[in-house]
Amino acid sequence: MDRDLVALLGFVGMFALMAIRVPIGIAMGIAGVAGFAALTGSTPGLNLLANVPLSVLTDYNLIVIPMFILMGAFASHSGMSGELFAAGRAWLHHKRGGLALASLAACGGFSAINGSSVATAATMTQVALPEMRRAGYEPGISAGLIAAGGTLGIMIPPSVIMVLYGIMTETDITQLFAAGVIPGLMAIVFYAIVIAVLARWRPEWMPRGELHSWTERMSALRPLWAVVLLFVGVLGGIYGGLFTVQEAAGVGATGTLLIGILRGRLRWPEIKAALISALRVSSAIMTIVVGAYLFGYFLTITQFTQNAVEFLVGLPVGPYGVLALVMVGYLILGAVMDELAMILLTVPIVFPAMIHLGFDPVWFGVIVVMAVTFGMICPPVGMNVFVINSIARDISLGRIYRGTMPFIAVDVVRLIVLCAFPSLSLWLPSLLA
Repeated sequence: MDRDLVALLGFVGMFALMAIRVPIGIAMGIAGVAGFAALTGSTPGLNLLANVPLSVLTDYNLIVIPMFILMGAFASHSGMSGELFAAGRAWLHHKRGGLALASLAACGGFSAINGSSVATAATMTQVALPEMRRAGYEPGISAGLIAAGGTLGIMIPPSVIMVLYGIMTETDITQLFAAGVIPGLMAIVFYAIVIAVLARWRPEWMPRGELHSWTERMSALRPLWAVVLLFVGVLGGIYGGLFTVQEAAGVGATGTLLIGILRGRLRWPEIKAALISALRVSSAIMTIVVGAYLFGYFLTITQFTQNAVEFLVGLPVGPYGVLALVMVGYLILGAVMDELAMILLTVPIVFPAMIHLGFDPVWFGVIVVMAVTFGMICPPVGMNVFVINSIARDISLGRIYRGTMPFIAVDVVRLIVLCAFPSLSLWLPSLLA
């Protein structure tokens, strides 16, 4: 059978399985093994199924993923997210849109100790959304803000998505973490501008709150020492050469656990809940990773990857024209596919083409991460939107999606700016090189 036809049937089969709600990782694995077996025989296909999961799940580099997820789970169950929001509320509540700005600041702060977009969105939905609703904020905009703010979890280091990109492309993860800082801060600034515009345009959506005294404001800042210590300790240890990224993930998880215990915030019930939560999320992620590797082996023997690279490089539109087409492709995929699956499925195809066209691998990593964040809040999948809807059942999916639209608009602007000015991403890594 023609290999190009088999590759096409593999993609069709994978998306068909996803359409009938087969989990993404399982769908990729089934399509990959079936396609591999169709070309090489049933015995090699079964050998692939037996060997790849063991090889992937015992890869030392991938230990970063469950450790950073566990760090975020301990931080969430020890109340650090609530402390971040309380500090923002004390300083900003008296301004119109102040609680929204406090929620945004809390999302940014929590992202600095948590590498998951979904976890950030879920945590802040429980912490900030009830407060905004009690204050009379428009529910759709409030939920949309938290969905968008959750995407900071995979942009501001540490980031699970950046770790996966770095492992797949053999790009320095510490450089990727540094490159994500300025784009992450830009996201916070752009989202704050959206809040300010909406607060002026529709003041009834974001009422003012009470003015807190300076004593209350300073008191609200005191508990944040734990977040600052973790962020500085983990990233400072990495860039100071004290430990590797893999070791930093373990240090972060252990440090968060010890701080929670010493502060009396993590007792056995909270520790158990955090471990279960981290196990569920890590299992889901690793299932997708295994499935993507199985599908990747299938694509390799069909030579689809090589042909796709040659096709992209040969397009008569120039390097930035190819980049624009790739970004459009990511936006389309983001509407129907999980961000992890997108990274694992597409990076082996587009990365060689981008490097051949002369783009910096660190900069392209930031651009890819930014592109996949659209999928977290865009219909019809929008993982962050579904997570928020599962917690706040009375806010419909449609209403949350409408609330994300202003933030998606400024994300498009941010993506264009970062594409036009690569130095915004590469300046900080150049200082740390």
